[in-house]
Amino acid sequence: MRISARQLNRTLLQRQHLLERVDLEVPDLVRHLLGLQAQDPLPPYLGLHARLTTFDPYAVSRALTDRSLVRLLTMRGTIHLLTPADALSLRPWVQPALEREVRANAAIAPARDLAREAFTSAVSSVLAPRSLPVKALGEALTGHFPSVPATALAALARVAAPLVQLPPRGAWKESGGVTYQLVDRWLAAPLAPIDPSDVVRRFLAAFGPATAADVTAWSGVTGLAALVKGMSDLVVHSDENGRPLYDLPDLPLAHPDAPAPVRLLGTYDNLWLSHAARDRVTAPDPRKRWMGPNGGMAHVVLVDGKLEGLWRLVDGRVVPELFRPLTVRERSELDDEVARVEVLMAS
Repeated sequence: MRISARQLNRTLLQRQHLLERVDLEVPDLVRHLLGLQAQDPLPPYLGLHARLTTFDPYAVSRALTDRSLVRLLTMRGTIHLLTPADALSLRPWVQPALEREVRANAAIAPARDLAREAFTSAVSSVLAPRSLPVKALGEALTGHFPSVPATALAALARVAAPLVQLPPRGAWKESGGVTYQLVDRWLAAPLAPIDPSDVVRRFLAAFGPATAADVTAWSGVTGLAALVKGMSDLVVHSDENGRPLYDLPDLPLAHPDAPAPVRLLGTYDNLWLSHAARDRVTAPDPRKRWMGPNGGMAHVVLVDGKLEGLWRLVDGRVVPELFRPLTVRERSELDDEVARVEVLMAS
């Protein structure tokens, strides 16, 4: 079956719960989405708020404290908000991809050639008595590797060891630097291998139909083409250019004319970071207006399923910058979403 770009857009929004909000507990939605990009503290809150019928941001803070959610470096070498089970299984799966940062990051260079097993054992040792902030972790590791700068040791630890960022980091309206502990120690459960085929199926449930290159764009894990092609339980569609799109057989495609209400999302959201062309909800010119030299310039306005503006918070008020005029209906939807977000930010 050939699927139009518009139908792919609507299907992605449907599977992301952005056509209609859903009544779920926060961890259940986080699991469905395979985590939320959380390099900046605010975007995951905005992403949950845009998808849930009711959302208490303090539920995330409580979940970080009671360890039913965690913040961990995983897909694409970025921090994600994850359920414990996904944190323990996705981190080992993406670890080979994270090794590219060890080779490329100049800050790691002085520590790059350390024997990895000895290094991770040292990380475990210095974190055994207590969790440590980044600077203190690097300084503690110099006791094991005195000839290596502490900053390089801390930078390597971030990538080489599965270090969870502890609260209050990432909690709602709380400040705090990064403090690390090993994720398996924090969760009192071992790292667990995951079947890559199961990851692909879950990705398709949240982001499909998709190509193997899309799974790589989302995860950073390469070499998935043979795996995806060999999964006999998947159905194969094609896009407007004839490229194969894999999907789960029991998941419906959205109607191409399904209404896509205005949504306000954070600076980063896997909605537009998880496909190779990054074109499901963005076009090149709006994407350039969002993307600055050091990352996203502002939060995102979705109109009719596409990135059509940016927004910023000014003294607690949402200030949109739109890329095109809105219809009367779209303006009404935007006003509703602005009001919702301002209530959230006043929480």
